[in-house]
Parts: sequence; structure tokens; C-alpha cells
Amino acid sequence: MKTIKVVAAIIKKDNKIFATQRGSGEFQGGWEFPGGKIEPGETPENALVREIMEELDTTIQVNELVDIVEYDYPAFHLSMHCFLCELVSGDLILKEHQDAKWLMRDELDFVAWLPADLVLIEKLKKVME
Repeated sequence: MKTIKVVAAIIKKDNKIFATQRGSGEFQGGWEFPGGKIEPGETPENALVREIMEELDTTIQVNELVDIVEYDYPAFHLSMHCFLCELVSGDLILKEHQDAKWLMRDELDFVAWLPADLVLIEKLKKVME
């Protein structure tokens, strides 16, 4: 099975977490943490900074690694490095996503997360306590 290595930004601000809704592709409409594929020669942190600039026109600071999620979708295996991040500059302009929300801890279950991202939710609830 093919492995796809990606990064995800858990952007935290004022005790809320930023979530995005996919705008296209196989998982359109599902909610996720923004990010994308790690390119050859990139560190996960560099990939995340690049992806957030490309997708959201925003500069972030990548902080601690929260988890590396390993998840088997039907067609591929996903290896997702998930980092806590904070905003440095920019307005989180949606270039590829159809919607976005800032979610409080008790709202994390109110969106339809993609399966790999759902793995993080319980861990995030503990981080946000």
C-alpha cells in the first residue's frame, strides 16, 4: 500500500482550534486540520510553514509535535505529523477550503472530521483543558 506523508497544523488561538473543510477531491466536505504533503528534502516543519502559506496566505510558527497519526485509508496509508502552531501574520484566507471555523474544546465533536484527523480529537481535548 502506498504511504503518503503529510503535515497538519493545529492552530490554537484564544483557547480555540482552527479547522478547515475540504473544498475538493475525494474527501470534499470533510473537516480537517490544514496542511499538506511533505515534499522531498523538506522537514515536516518546513512543509507545514509552506503549506499554510499556500493554502491560507498566513505565516505560522510551528511549535510542539502533538502526534504522528498513522491511518489506513482504503487506497493508501497516511502518515501525518501534527503540530501545535500559532499565527504570526496573515488573515487565514481560504484558497483551497470551502469553509473554516474556530472551535472551542466543547465544539470539537460538532464537525464531521476526516477519519485520520478524528484520531487527534480526544488528545486535543486534553491539551485544551
